[in-house]
Amino acid sequence: MKHLLKNYVIVILLFGTAINFTSCKKEAIPPVVTTTNVSDITQTTALTGGTVTDDGGAKVTDRGICWSTSPNPTTSSNKKSNVPGSGSFTCSITGLTANIKYYVRAYATNSAGTSYGNEVTFYTNDIIKAPTETIPTLTTTEVTSITATSAVSGGFLTDEGGATITVRGVCWGTSKYPTVGDSKTNDGLEDDFISNLAGLNPGTTYYVRAYATNAAGIGYGNQVSFITHQIEVATLTTIGVYSITYTKAVSGGIITSDGGENITEMGICWGTTVNPTTNDSKMSYMPTGVAGFSIMINSLQPSTKYYVRAYAINSVGIAYGNELNFTTFPMGQIIFNPDLTYGSVSDIDGNIYKTIQIGTQLWMAENLKTTKFNDGTLIPDVTDEIEWQNLTTPGYSWYNNDAASYKTTFGALYNWYAVSTDKLCPTGWHVPIDSEFKTLSDYLGDNSGNKLTETGSNHWIGFDDLGATNGSGFTGLPGGFRYYYHSNNGPEVNFAGIGETGSWWSATENGALGSIRQLSWDYNIIFYQDLANKVFGMSVRCIKN
Repeated sequence: MKHLLKNYVIVILLFGTAINFTSCKKEAIPPVVTTTNVSDITQTTALTGGTVTDDGGAKVTDRGICWSTSPNPTTSSNKKSNVPGSGSFTCSITGLTANIKYYVRAYATNSAGTSYGNEVTFYTNDIIKAPTETIPTLTTTEVTSITATSAVSGGFLTDEGGATITVRGVCWGTSKYPTVGDSKTNDGLEDDFISNLAGLNPGTTYYVRAYATNAAGIGYGNQVSFITHQIEVATLTTIGVYSITYTKAVSGGIITSDGGENITEMGICWGTTVNPTTNDSKMSYMPTGVAGFSIMINSLQPSTKYYVRAYAINSVGIAYGNELNFTTFPMGQIIFNPDLTYGSVSDIDGNIYKTIQIGTQLWMAENLKTTKFNDGTLIPDVTDEIEWQNLTTPGYSWYNNDAASYKTTFGALYNWYAVSTDKLCPTGWHVPIDSEFKTLSDYLGDNSGNKLTETGSNHWIGFDDLGATNGSGFTGLPGGFRYYYHSNNGPEVNFAGIGETGSWWSATENGALGSIRQLSWDYNIIFYQDLANKVFGMSVRCIKN
């Protein structure tokens, strides 16, 4: 009985204990959560999260993060949920504003309530701003190459100001600190640029600044100033006269200052009286930028004193160099071959000519100078250029229309119409035809030109070293010619070739042209055949019938 009672007591005690255990079970509490540090921060997003370390004795039904620009954010602020449960989780925060401080806490919710983790703060990134655009900076180049109306400057760009340069150059004016509203240039897109200032006024002070333009505005360089030159006539000197002959000489000038203006014409002028001007005889030389020039003076008279001055013209006027003078050489005597025997013949005017036998032919050894046909008819002496160029009838002239200087030595220059009359030569003589000239040349053989040409430099100017022997006794002289040509000013007639070329008509006609024979130093005094306009004036040598 006692043993049974003991067992009952044990059962009761155990039962009581069991009842006691059931009545003492813990109630749920809010979860325990921590907040993860923020990472991957941009201007509008960030990454954070948390860890639920204790569910508080109840199932976690929501967890995530909440944030605000004020401390202690709650789920009533901005929030983002994650998958419910315990352990770690991450959340991406979006829709943030750049360069703002934010407060973040993780949260977790169960049946007992919501709890928050520790608070973490961070700043979103600032907006990446474009470089600030400013006006360009540059320096102005010192002014050079100053004339009366122009100069050269420029500039160097040191900073574009963070924007594209759209135009650059220099601006200038007569007042300080010029702007692009004054005169200006546009000089491309190089950092280092050169600018040409034009249209300036003489003797004037100008102010210059380089400029450059970008989206921010116009930048100007430092100011520089200069004074344009005064305009005046040029200054020059006349160079010494040289290479003097009986009809030619060479002179020229050296320009020492253009007077601040471009030279538009320069040259030499001459005359037989002192202080020649451009209203006297002149030869011009086109300006080429060189300071010095030389010019051949043609058509001078033998044994004559001339005065010469160089000249230069700019917009102000004509300037003259110093005056020089020289005297042309006298016309030398004709040099016949002293080893040969000459005959003679006279024309209707009474002029007496030496003659020479060459092979089977008897030739005049001098140029014809008659003023009448052999029937006594006068041949017109035509000095007027227009009248000469329009001739279709016989005519003659003296070189440069100057019988006193040229008749005795060189004879007359006849047109082909005078030749074609068959009355030009003395009676019993005639103007040779081509075949007769060929007979002459063939007889003399090689170097016939040398054998036909007068020796020395009395008349062949400066060309006595070309091998002339006058072995035939023909004594060819450089009597020049009178020619007709079309220039920019229309038809013109002129004289040329004296001292350089001997040209003789043939009686052979070639259509609208006449046949001629020539000796010329240009061709090393070869005796060659050519054709010429019938209005040309040429020398004539007669041959015995």
